[in-house]
Amino acid sequence: MRPKTLDSYIGQQHLVGPNAVLRKAIESGNLPSMVFWGPPGVGKTTLAFIISETLQRPFFSLSAINSGVKDIRDVIEKAIVYHKGGIRPILFIDEIHRFSKSQQDSLLAAVEKGLVILIGATTENPSFEVISALLSRCQVYVLQVLSESELLTLLTQAIQSDPVLKLKTIKLKESEALLRLSGGDGRKLLNTFEIVLNTINSNEATVTNALVLSSVQQNIALYDKSGEQHYDIISAFIKSIRGSDPNAAVYWLARMIEGGEQPSFIARRLLILASEDVGNANPNALLLANTCFNTVSVIGWPESRIILSQTVIYLATSPKSNACYEAINKAQQLVKETGDLSVPLHLRNAPTELMKKLNYGVDYKYAHAYAGNFVEQEFFPEQLMGKKLYNPGNNASENKIRDLLKKLWVKYGY
Repeated sequence: MRPKTLDSYIGQQHLVGPNAVLRKAIESGNLPSMVFWGPPGVGKTTLAFIISETLQRPFFSLSAINSGVKDIRDVIEKAIVYHKGGIRPILFIDEIHRFSKSQQDSLLAAVEKGLVILIGATTENPSFEVISALLSRCQVYVLQVLSESELLTLLTQAIQSDPVLKLKTIKLKESEALLRLSGGDGRKLLNTFEIVLNTINSNEATVTNALVLSSVQQNIALYDKSGEQHYDIISAFIKSIRGSDPNAAVYWLARMIEGGEQPSFIARRLLILASEDVGNANPNALLLANTCFNTVSVIGWPESRIILSQTVIYLATSPKSNACYEAINKAQQLVKETGDLSVPLHLRNAPTELMKKLNYGVDYKYAHAYAGNFVEQEFFPEQLMGKKLYNPGNNASENKIRDLLKKLWVKYGY
């Protein structure tokens, strides 16, 4: 069912629709090397093949899983022969993110000299997985998951055009289960549909949600623990908690649980969030997150899901403050800008006579010797006196902290 022309290609209209950027480049014949970045089953390989067919260019295809530097060199030698004849072939590399640095390096010269039009396909963020020298010579195009209407078009097209399926009488009564199982992946949709039809010993079939689920037997949410989906879901999870939405947060938690994520990974992220996004607005959040982390390492699945759920809901419904996170960011930036400033003499220890003679520790005021266990003195290097780095958040807990700091430290302007 792989389409052979842009007009029969389903999806990615932002790239190949009328007047879209990639379609214009294909029609002009003036193509750069490029990287297709998108989830599985959205047409990356198909689009590369269509480009070669449209431009009538020789097409070389390598898979990063089973190809090495020697395979790349063999293709480049063939490309040199074509180039001498004024032909620039297309080199398609599937899962280019799996190539090592040396393998990617071996492509550089051919791309620079224009011996080939490189088309790489990846499910991973290319800015992390493709070396910068190669990435800078490629245009990155982002492919999106197929919409429900596009998936249904793909399914209908298969029913009407596939040599085997068009001989059958197939009624698509319900499609929700098929769409849900596909997760926007066209290849997975067709594979699932094939599995369903193979369970029917008849040339007539009425496809229902119940039939699909009983045929597939296991409804597994789309979640790749080592892939792009992993990072997208954990990002949505963290942002839902930060945004104080316990409902969405628990949903993304369930997505990770159903996808087989390790409870320790989830609990570790909650520990970080408790400090970064809740902080002193609710200091107990860090305590609960730490208890959660320790507990799930002992309990394991499936009971850990309850502990994680409790912690997620607690963090999501806690008041939020990133003041501590902002403070350390400002402090580190200040250190980078000002370098290794000297520690004031009165703050230095003086364990030896020489240090005492050099006035180490002189005029230091011991806070506990004063009323309220406080006495105003300077703790910054001289060049940074009066620099405010911590700005308490606007919440009940940190408003108390702000009131205290106003009384103690007039110079900081709290």
